[in-house]
Amino acid sequence: MGKKYDFKYIVIGSGPAGSAAALKLAKAKKSVALVEGRFYGGSNLNSRDVPYSVALDFAHNYSKLSSYPELKNQEFSFNFPTIAARELSTVIAANGNNKKPYEEAGVICLSGFANFLDDHTIAVNQKKFTAENFILATGSHLKTSDISIPESMDFLTPESAIKVHRLPEVIAIVGAGSTGCELASYFAELGSQVVLLESSNRLLPREDKEVGDLLADYFTRKLGITILTNSKVVSLGRDEHSAYLIFTYENSEKMVRVSDIVLATGSEPNLNLGLENTKVKIKNTGIAVDKFFQTSVKHIYAIGDCIGSESSTDRAHHEGSTLAANLITSSKTSINYNGLARITYTQPEIAVVGLTEDDLIRRDRKYKKVIINLNEITASKTNNFDYGFIKLISDRNYRILGASIVAPHASLLAEEISLAIRHNLTAVELASTPHVMNSYNYLVKLAATKLLGKNPATKTKHVKKRKK
Repeated sequence: MGKKYDFKYIVIGSGPAGSAAALKLAKAKKSVALVEGRFYGGSNLNSRDVPYSVALDFAHNYSKLSSYPELKNQEFSFNFPTIAARELSTVIAANGNNKKPYEEAGVICLSGFANFLDDHTIAVNQKKFTAENFILATGSHLKTSDISIPESMDFLTPESAIKVHRLPEVIAIVGAGSTGCELASYFAELGSQVVLLESSNRLLPREDKEVGDLLADYFTRKLGITILTNSKVVSLGRDEHSAYLIFTYENSEKMVRVSDIVLATGSEPNLNLGLENTKVKIKNTGIAVDKFFQTSVKHIYAIGDCIGSESSTDRAHHEGSTLAANLITSSKTSINYNGLARITYTQPEIAVVGLTEDDLIRRDRKYKKVIINLNEITASKTNNFDYGFIKLISDRNYRILGASIVAPHASLLAEEISLAIRHNLTAVELASTPHVMNSYNYLVKLAATKLLGKNPATKTKHVKKRKK
Protein backbone atom coordinates (compact mmCIF):
# COMPACT_ATOMS: atom_id res chain seq x y z
CA MET A 1 0.00 0.00 0.00
CA GLY A 2 1.41 3.35 -1.03
CA LYS A 3 2.17 6.23 1.29
CA LYS A 4 -0.82 8.41 2.17
CA TYR A 5 -0.53 12.11 1.37
CA ASP A 6 -2.75 15.06 2.31
CA PHE A 7 -3.37 15.84 -1.35
CA LYS A 8 -2.87 14.30 -4.75
CA TYR A 9 -1.68 17.70 -6.03
CA ILE A 10 -0.52 20.89 -4.40
CA VAL A 11 -0.31 23.85 -6.76
CA ILE A 12 1.84 26.75 -5.56
CA GLY A 13 0.75 30.06 -7.05
CA SER A 14 -2.72 31.10 -8.27
CA GLY A 15 -1.77 33.18 -11.31
CA PRO A 16 -2.93 32.18 -14.81
CA ALA A 17 -0.71 29.07 -14.87
CA GLY A 18 -1.57 27.79 -11.40
CA SER A 19 -5.26 28.66 -11.64
CA ALA A 20 -5.64 26.84 -14.96
CA ALA A 21 -3.94 23.73 -13.59
CA ALA A 22 -5.75 23.66 -10.23
CA LEU A 23 -9.24 24.25 -11.65
CA LYS A 24 -8.81 21.66 -14.39
CA LEU A 25 -7.53 19.04 -11.95
CA ALA A 26 -10.38 19.77 -9.55
CA LYS A 27 -12.91 19.43 -12.35
CA ALA A 28 -11.49 15.96 -12.94
CA LYS A 29 -12.23 15.18 -9.26
CA LYS A 30 -8.59 15.17 -8.19
CA SER A 31 -7.61 16.13 -4.65
CA VAL A 32 -6.08 19.59 -5.10
CA ALA A 33 -4.77 22.33 -2.80
CA LEU A 34 -3.80 25.78 -4.03
CA VAL A 35 -1.25 27.86 -2.11
CA GLU A 36 -1.30 31.66 -2.53
CA GLY A 37 0.83 34.13 -0.58
CA ARG A 38 -0.53 37.40 -1.97
CA PHE A 39 -3.62 37.80 -4.15
CA TYR A 40 -5.81 34.96 -5.40
CA GLY A 41 -5.79 35.13 -9.18
CA GLY A 42 -2.18 36.31 -9.25
CA SER A 43 -0.64 39.62 -10.21
CA ASN A 44 -1.98 39.52 -13.76
CA LEU A 45 -5.56 39.70 -12.53
CA ASN A 46 -5.00 41.92 -9.51
CA SER A 47 -2.30 44.36 -10.55
CA ARG A 48 -1.43 43.89 -14.22
CA ASP A 49 -3.82 42.82 -16.97
CA VAL A 50 -7.17 43.94 -15.57
CA PRO A 51 -6.18 47.30 -14.02
CA TYR A 52 -3.96 48.09 -17.02
CA SER A 53 -6.89 47.47 -19.37
CA VAL A 54 -9.04 49.93 -17.44
CA ALA A 55 -6.36 52.61 -17.16
CA LEU A 56 -5.06 52.37 -20.72
CA ASP A 57 -8.55 52.33 -22.21
CA PHE A 58 -9.37 55.56 -20.36
CA ALA A 59 -6.11 57.25 -21.35
CA HIS A 60 -6.42 56.27 -25.03
CA ASN A 61 -10.02 57.51 -25.22
CA TYR A 62 -9.21 60.74 -23.38
CA SER A 63 -6.32 61.44 -25.74
CA LYS A 64 -8.40 60.62 -28.80
CA LEU A 65 -11.28 62.81 -27.67
CA SER A 66 -8.92 65.70 -26.96
CA SER A 67 -7.40 65.43 -30.44
CA TYR A 68 -10.64 65.82 -32.43
CA PRO A 69 -10.46 69.08 -34.46
CA GLU A 70 -14.17 69.54 -33.91
CA LEU A 71 -13.57 69.70 -30.15
CA LYS A 72 -10.39 71.77 -30.09
CA ASN A 73 -12.06 74.66 -28.23
CA GLN A 74 -13.51 72.41 -25.55
CA GLU A 75 -11.85 71.92 -22.19
CA PHE A 76 -11.66 68.40 -20.78
CA SER A 77 -10.68 67.42 -17.29
CA PHE A 78 -10.74 64.27 -15.19
CA ASN A 79 -10.47 63.25 -11.57
CA PHE A 80 -7.28 61.21 -11.46
CA PRO A 81 -8.05 59.20 -8.26
CA THR A 82 -11.27 57.91 -9.84
CA ILE A 83 -9.19 56.02 -12.44
CA ALA A 84 -7.52 54.01 -9.68
CA ALA A 85 -10.92 53.55 -8.00
CA ARG A 86 -12.41 52.11 -11.19
CA GLU A 87 -9.40 49.82 -11.60
CA LEU A 88 -10.07 48.41 -8.13
CA SER A 89 -13.81 47.97 -8.70
CA THR A 90 -13.13 46.17 -11.99
CA VAL A 91 -10.61 43.84 -10.34
CA ILE A 92 -13.22 42.99 -7.69
CA ALA A 93 -15.86 42.38 -10.38
CA ALA A 94 -13.40 40.04 -12.15
CA ASN A 95 -12.99 38.01 -8.90
CA GLY A 96 -9.63 39.49 -8.04
CA ASN A 97 -8.19 38.19 -4.75
CA ASN A 98 -11.24 35.98 -4.29
CA LYS A 99 -10.76 32.35 -3.30
CA LYS A 100 -14.47 31.55 -3.53
CA PRO A 101 -14.38 30.43 -7.22
CA TYR A 102 -11.61 27.95 -6.34
CA GLU A 103 -13.43 26.61 -3.29
CA GLU A 104 -16.65 26.22 -5.26
CA ALA A 105 -14.69 24.13 -7.78
CA GLY A 106 -13.46 21.84 -4.99
CA VAL A 107 -9.97 23.31 -4.55
CA ILE A 108 -8.65 23.64 -0.99
CA CYS A 109 -7.12 27.11 -0.60
CA LEU A 110 -4.08 27.53 1.63
CA SER A 111 -3.31 31.21 2.23
CA GLY A 112 0.35 31.95 2.88
CA PHE A 113 3.80 31.40 1.42
CA ALA A 114 4.97 27.85 0.74
CA ASN A 115 8.35 26.54 1.81
CA PHE A 116 9.57 23.05 0.91
CA LEU A 117 10.79 20.92 3.78
CA ASP A 118 11.49 17.94 1.53
CA ASP A 119 10.41 16.61 -1.85
CA HIS A 120 6.89 15.76 -0.62
CA THR A 121 6.33 18.28 2.19
CA ILE A 122 5.76 22.03 2.39
CA ALA A 123 5.11 24.39 5.27
CA VAL A 124 2.48 27.13 5.00
CA ASN A 125 2.12 29.40 8.03
CA GLN A 126 4.00 26.86 10.16
CA LYS A 127 1.62 24.06 9.17
CA LYS A 128 2.89 21.05 7.23
CA PHE A 129 1.15 19.66 4.15
CA THR A 130 2.16 16.70 2.01
CA ALA A 131 1.33 15.90 -1.60
CA GLU A 132 2.00 13.12 -4.05
CA ASN A 133 2.70 15.73 -6.72
CA PHE A 134 3.52 19.44 -6.79
CA ILE A 135 2.99 22.06 -9.49
CA LEU A 136 5.12 25.19 -9.12
CA ALA A 137 3.55 28.29 -10.64
CA THR A 138 5.15 30.97 -8.51
CA GLY A 139 5.47 33.61 -11.22
CA SER A 140 8.12 36.32 -11.24
CA HIS A 141 9.06 39.66 -9.71
CA LEU A 142 10.64 42.91 -10.87
CA LYS A 143 14.35 42.68 -11.62
CA THR A 144 16.28 45.58 -10.10
CA SER A 145 19.67 44.02 -9.43
CA ASP A 146 21.41 45.92 -12.24
CA ILE A 147 20.63 49.33 -10.73
CA SER A 148 22.05 50.90 -7.57
CA ILE A 149 19.11 52.04 -5.44
CA PRO A 150 19.42 53.60 -1.95
CA GLU A 151 17.44 51.70 0.69
CA SER A 152 15.35 54.78 1.48
CA MET A 153 14.65 55.53 -2.19
CA ASP A 154 11.02 55.50 -3.25
CA PHE A 155 10.28 54.42 -6.79
CA LEU A 156 7.29 53.07 -8.67
CA THR A 157 6.93 49.55 -10.06
CA PRO A 158 4.68 48.45 -12.93
CA GLU A 159 2.20 47.33 -10.26
CA SER A 160 2.17 50.54 -8.23
CA ALA A 161 2.57 53.04 -11.09
CA ILE A 162 -0.83 52.30 -12.56
CA LYS A 163 -2.50 52.86 -9.16
CA VAL A 164 -1.11 56.28 -8.22
CA HIS A 165 -3.66 58.92 -7.20
CA ARG A 166 -1.64 61.92 -8.40
CA LEU A 167 -0.61 62.63 -11.98
CA PRO A 168 3.18 63.12 -11.99
CA GLU A 169 4.40 66.34 -13.58
CA VAL A 170 7.55 64.70 -14.99
CA ILE A 171 8.02 60.94 -14.88
CA ALA A 172 10.92 58.75 -15.99
CA ILE A 173 10.23 55.20 -17.10
CA VAL A 174 13.21 52.85 -17.19
CA GLY A 175 12.77 50.09 -19.76
CA ALA A 176 11.02 50.31 -23.13
CA GLY A 177 9.70 46.81 -23.38
CA SER A 178 5.98 46.17 -23.56
CA THR A 179 5.17 47.34 -20.02
CA GLY A 180 7.43 50.40 -20.16
CA CYS A 181 5.88 51.55 -23.45
CA GLU A 182 2.36 51.03 -22.09
CA LEU A 183 3.15 53.16 -19.05
CA ALA A 184 4.80 55.83 -21.20
CA SER A 185 1.68 55.98 -23.36
CA TYR A 186 -0.60 56.11 -20.31
CA PHE A 187 1.09 59.00 -18.51
CA ALA A 188 1.79 61.02 -21.65
CA GLU A 189 -1.80 60.76 -22.87
CA LEU A 190 -3.04 62.08 -19.53
CA GLY A 191 -0.66 65.02 -19.57
CA SER A 192 2.60 64.07 -17.83
CA GLN A 193 5.97 64.88 -19.32
CA VAL A 194 7.52 61.47 -19.92
CA VAL A 195 11.17 60.46 -20.29
CA LEU A 196 11.55 56.89 -21.55
CA LEU A 197 14.98 55.26 -21.17
CA GLU A 198 16.06 52.03 -22.87
CA SER A 199 19.47 50.34 -22.81
CA SER A 200 19.14 48.90 -26.33
CA ASN A 201 19.04 50.92 -29.54
CA ARG A 202 15.24 50.95 -30.02
CA LEU A 203 11.90 50.64 -28.33
CA LEU A 204 10.46 47.12 -28.00
CA PRO A 205 13.82 45.47 -28.75
CA ARG A 206 12.20 42.01 -28.96
CA GLU A 207 10.23 43.04 -32.03
CA ASP A 208 11.31 43.84 -35.58
CA LYS A 209 12.91 47.25 -36.11
CA GLU A 210 9.94 48.73 -37.99
CA VAL A 211 7.73 48.22 -34.94
CA GLY A 212 9.95 50.08 -32.50
CA ASP A 213 10.74 52.82 -35.02
CA LEU A 214 7.10 53.59 -35.74
CA LEU A 215 6.14 53.61 -32.06
CA ALA A 216 9.07 55.92 -31.30
CA ASP A 217 7.93 58.30 -34.03
CA TYR A 218 4.38 58.32 -32.65
CA PHE A 219 5.58 58.80 -29.08
CA THR A 220 7.79 61.70 -30.08
CA ARG A 221 5.57 63.51 -32.57
CA LYS A 222 2.12 62.90 -31.07
CA LEU A 223 2.71 62.49 -27.34
CA GLY A 224 5.86 64.57 -26.80
CA ILE A 225 7.70 61.75 -25.04
CA THR A 226 11.45 62.16 -24.68
CA ILE A 227 13.12 58.91 -25.75
CA LEU A 228 16.65 58.04 -24.65
CA THR A 229 17.86 54.81 -26.25
CA ASN A 230 21.32 53.28 -25.73
CA SER A 231 20.97 54.64 -22.20
CA LYS A 232 21.76 52.26 -19.34
CA VAL A 233 20.48 53.45 -15.97
CA VAL A 234 23.06 52.70 -13.27
CA SER A 235 21.60 54.39 -10.18
CA LEU A 236 18.65 56.26 -8.72
CA GLY A 237 18.65 59.02 -6.14
CA ARG A 238 16.67 61.79 -4.52
CA ASP A 239 17.77 65.08 -2.97
CA GLU A 240 15.97 68.14 -1.66
CA HIS A 241 15.08 69.17 -5.21
CA SER A 242 13.76 66.02 -6.92
CA ALA A 243 14.33 62.42 -7.83
CA TYR A 244 17.04 61.74 -10.39
CA LEU A 245 18.57 58.99 -12.49
CA ILE A 246 22.21 58.50 -13.44
CA PHE A 247 22.67 56.73 -16.78
CA THR A 248 25.48 56.05 -19.21
CA TYR A 249 25.32 57.20 -22.81
CA GLU A 250 28.23 56.96 -25.26
CA ASN A 251 30.73 56.14 -22.47
CA SER A 252 29.78 59.13 -20.33
CA GLU A 253 27.48 59.53 -17.34
CA LYS A 254 24.46 61.79 -17.54
CA MET A 255 21.66 62.81 -15.18
CA VAL A 256 17.97 63.53 -15.60
CA ARG A 257 15.75 65.02 -12.88
CA VAL A 258 12.08 64.03 -12.61
CA SER A 259 9.14 63.97 -10.19
CA ASP A 260 8.77 60.19 -10.16
CA ILE A 261 10.58 57.12 -11.46
CA VAL A 262 9.09 53.83 -12.70
CA LEU A 263 11.29 50.77 -13.10
CA ALA A 264 9.98 48.54 -15.91
CA THR A 265 13.22 46.63 -16.09
CA GLY A 266 11.96 43.12 -16.73
CA SER A 267 11.35 40.23 -14.38
CA GLU A 268 13.03 37.24 -12.82
CA PRO A 269 11.49 34.02 -11.44
CA ASN A 270 10.18 33.71 -7.88
CA LEU A 271 12.28 30.87 -6.49
CA ASN A 272 12.30 31.63 -2.78
CA LEU A 273 10.33 28.58 -1.64
CA GLY A 274 12.92 26.28 -0.10
CA LEU A 275 13.89 24.46 -3.27
CA GLU A 276 17.30 23.85 -1.72
CA ASN A 277 15.53 21.25 0.42
CA THR A 278 14.57 19.33 -2.70
CA LYS A 279 16.50 17.91 -5.63
CA VAL A 280 14.85 20.35 -8.08
CA LYS A 281 17.49 21.78 -10.41
CA ILE A 282 17.69 25.50 -11.18
CA LYS A 283 19.13 26.94 -14.39
CA ASN A 284 20.20 30.53 -15.08
CA THR A 285 16.72 31.63 -16.20
CA GLY A 286 14.58 29.69 -13.71
CA ILE A 287 13.48 26.18 -12.76
CA ALA A 288 14.74 23.57 -15.23
CA VAL A 289 11.98 21.50 -16.85
CA ASP A 290 11.61 19.15 -19.79
CA LYS A 291 9.11 19.65 -22.62
CA PHE A 292 6.37 18.19 -20.39
CA PHE A 293 7.16 20.64 -17.53
CA GLN A 294 8.65 17.92 -15.34
CA THR A 295 11.54 19.04 -13.14
CA SER A 296 14.51 16.93 -12.12
CA VAL A 297 12.21 15.49 -9.44
CA LYS A 298 9.66 13.39 -11.32
CA HIS A 299 6.64 14.29 -9.17
CA ILE A 300 7.34 18.05 -9.18
CA TYR A 301 6.33 20.16 -12.19
CA ALA A 302 6.83 23.83 -12.97
CA ILE A 303 4.99 26.19 -15.35
CA GLY A 304 4.71 29.87 -16.18
CA ASP A 305 7.18 32.64 -15.40
CA CYS A 306 9.08 30.62 -12.77
CA ILE A 307 10.65 28.46 -15.50
CA GLY A 308 12.06 31.58 -17.13
CA SER A 309 9.90 31.47 -20.23
CA GLU A 310 8.30 34.45 -21.89
CA SER A 311 6.15 36.36 -19.42
CA SER A 312 2.66 36.11 -20.86
CA THR A 313 -0.75 35.54 -19.30
CA ASP A 314 -1.95 33.58 -22.32
CA ARG A 315 1.18 31.44 -22.46
CA ALA A 316 1.07 30.69 -18.73
CA HIS A 317 -2.61 29.71 -18.86
CA HIS A 318 -1.91 27.48 -21.87
CA GLU A 319 0.93 25.75 -20.00
CA GLY A 320 -1.22 25.18 -16.91
CA SER A 321 -4.09 23.76 -18.92
CA THR A 322 -1.83 21.49 -21.01
CA LEU A 323 0.00 20.14 -17.98
CA ALA A 324 -3.25 19.38 -16.15
CA ALA A 325 -4.65 17.57 -19.19
CA ASN A 326 -1.51 15.42 -19.36
CA LEU A 327 -1.70 14.58 -15.65
CA ILE A 328 -5.40 13.70 -15.83
CA THR A 329 -5.01 11.39 -18.81
CA SER A 330 -1.53 10.10 -17.90
CA SER A 331 -0.39 11.16 -21.36
CA LYS A 332 2.62 13.09 -22.62
CA THR A 333 1.43 15.66 -25.12
CA SER A 334 3.99 18.39 -25.74
CA ILE A 335 2.61 21.89 -25.73
CA ASN A 336 1.85 23.70 -28.98
CA TYR A 337 2.77 27.39 -28.75
CA ASN A 338 1.91 28.13 -32.39
CA GLY A 339 -0.31 31.18 -32.73
CA LEU A 340 0.30 32.72 -29.31
CA ALA A 341 0.56 36.50 -29.66
CA ARG A 342 2.51 39.20 -27.83
CA ILE A 343 0.36 42.29 -27.32
CA THR A 344 1.45 45.77 -26.29
CA TYR A 345 -1.57 47.91 -25.41
CA THR A 346 -0.21 51.26 -26.46
CA GLN A 347 -2.10 53.42 -28.93
CA PRO A 348 -1.62 52.20 -31.62
CA GLU A 349 -1.72 48.65 -30.29
CA ILE A 350 1.04 46.26 -31.23
CA ALA A 351 0.45 42.56 -31.85
CA VAL A 352 3.17 40.12 -32.87
CA VAL A 353 2.15 36.56 -33.63
CA GLY A 354 4.19 33.68 -35.00
CA LEU A 355 7.69 34.21 -36.35
CA THR A 356 9.16 37.66 -36.91
CA GLU A 357 11.52 38.56 -39.73
CA ASP A 358 14.36 38.69 -37.19
CA ASP A 359 13.47 35.12 -36.11
CA LEU A 360 13.68 33.89 -39.70
CA ILE A 361 16.98 35.63 -40.35
CA ARG A 362 18.48 34.03 -37.24
CA ARG A 363 17.22 30.64 -38.41
CA ASP A 364 18.54 31.13 -41.93
CA ARG A 365 15.12 30.43 -43.44
CA LYS A 366 13.65 31.53 -46.76
CA TYR A 367 10.53 33.63 -46.59
CA LYS A 368 8.27 36.10 -48.34
CA LYS A 369 7.00 39.31 -46.77
CA VAL A 370 4.86 42.32 -47.46
CA ILE A 371 4.33 45.53 -45.50
CA ILE A 372 1.06 47.43 -45.90
CA ASN A 373 0.79 50.84 -44.26
CA LEU A 374 -2.33 51.76 -42.34
CA ASN A 375 -3.07 54.72 -44.62
CA GLU A 376 -3.81 52.29 -47.46
CA ILE A 377 -7.18 51.28 -45.95
CA THR A 378 -10.40 53.27 -45.53
CA ALA A 379 -10.52 52.81 -41.75
CA SER A 380 -7.42 54.98 -41.46
CA LYS A 381 -9.27 57.86 -43.13
CA THR A 382 -12.56 57.50 -41.26
CA ASN A 383 -10.80 57.30 -37.90
CA ASN A 384 -8.21 59.97 -38.74
CA PHE A 385 -5.36 57.71 -37.63
CA ASP A 386 -2.57 56.61 -39.95
CA TYR A 387 0.20 55.44 -37.62
CA GLY A 388 0.52 51.75 -38.29
CA PHE A 389 1.18 48.86 -40.64
CA ILE A 390 1.02 45.11 -40.99
CA LYS A 391 4.02 43.01 -41.91
CA LEU A 392 2.79 39.62 -43.12
CA ILE A 393 5.30 36.79 -43.56
CA SER A 394 4.92 33.44 -45.29
CA ASP A 395 7.14 30.61 -46.50
CA ARG A 396 7.82 30.01 -50.20
CA ASN A 397 4.49 28.21 -50.53
CA TYR A 398 2.63 31.17 -49.00
CA ARG A 399 1.91 29.32 -45.75
CA ILE A 400 1.51 32.02 -43.08
CA LEU A 401 4.44 32.09 -40.64
CA GLY A 402 3.82 35.29 -38.72
CA ALA A 403 2.80 38.91 -38.62
CA SER A 404 3.68 42.13 -36.86
CA ILE A 405 0.71 44.46 -36.61
CA VAL A 406 0.78 48.08 -35.46
CA ALA A 407 -2.75 49.50 -35.56
CA PRO A 408 -5.77 50.31 -33.42
CA HIS A 409 -7.29 46.99 -32.27
CA ALA A 410 -4.20 45.07 -33.42
CA SER A 411 -4.97 42.39 -30.82
CA LEU A 412 -8.18 41.56 -32.69
CA LEU A 413 -6.45 41.49 -36.07
CA ALA A 414 -3.91 39.06 -34.61
CA GLU A 415 -6.61 36.46 -33.92
CA GLU A 416 -7.04 35.80 -37.64
CA ILE A 417 -3.30 35.40 -38.12
CA SER A 418 -3.15 33.12 -35.07
CA LEU A 419 -5.82 30.88 -36.61
CA ALA A 420 -3.93 30.81 -39.91
CA ILE A 421 -0.66 29.81 -38.23
CA ARG A 422 -2.31 27.23 -35.98
CA HIS A 423 -3.98 25.48 -38.91
CA ASN A 424 -1.30 25.95 -41.60
CA LEU A 425 -3.43 28.26 -43.74
CA THR A 426 -1.97 30.15 -46.67
CA ALA A 427 -2.14 33.71 -47.97
CA VAL A 428 -4.53 32.40 -50.63
CA GLU A 429 -7.05 31.41 -47.95
CA LEU A 430 -6.65 34.71 -46.08
CA ALA A 431 -7.03 36.75 -49.27
CA SER A 432 -10.12 34.84 -50.37
CA THR A 433 -11.89 35.26 -47.03
CA PRO A 434 -14.45 38.11 -47.02
CA HIS A 435 -13.48 41.05 -44.80
CA VAL A 436 -15.39 44.19 -43.83
CA MET A 437 -13.91 46.80 -46.17
CA ASN A 438 -14.22 49.76 -43.81
CA SER A 439 -12.68 48.00 -40.81
CA TYR A 440 -9.05 47.79 -39.67
CA ASN A 441 -9.31 44.05 -40.30
CA TYR A 442 -9.27 44.75 -44.02
CA LEU A 443 -5.53 45.33 -43.55
CA VAL A 444 -5.11 41.55 -43.28
CA LYS A 445 -6.91 40.84 -46.55
CA LEU A 446 -4.97 43.56 -48.37
CA ALA A 447 -1.65 42.24 -47.08
CA ALA A 448 -2.47 38.65 -48.05
CA THR A 449 -3.59 39.77 -51.52
CA LYS A 450 -0.42 41.77 -52.14
CA LEU A 451 1.73 38.96 -50.79
CA LEU A 452 0.37 36.81 -53.62
CA GLY A 453 0.97 39.52 -56.24
CA LYS A 454 4.02 40.53 -58.19
CA ASN A 455 5.04 43.27 -55.80
CA PRO A 456 8.88 43.23 -55.47
CA ALA A 457 8.48 43.15 -51.70
CA THR A 458 6.94 39.69 -51.92
CA LYS A 459 9.80 37.99 -53.72
CA THR A 460 11.36 35.11 -51.91
CA LYS A 461 13.99 36.18 -49.45
CA HIS A 462 17.01 34.00 -48.99
CA VAL A 463 19.39 34.71 -46.19
CA LYS A 464 22.94 33.81 -47.01
CA LYS A 465 24.38 31.15 -44.76
CA ARG A 466 26.90 32.43 -42.28
CA LYS A 467 30.47 31.41 -42.86
CA LYS A 468 31.69 28.87 -40.37
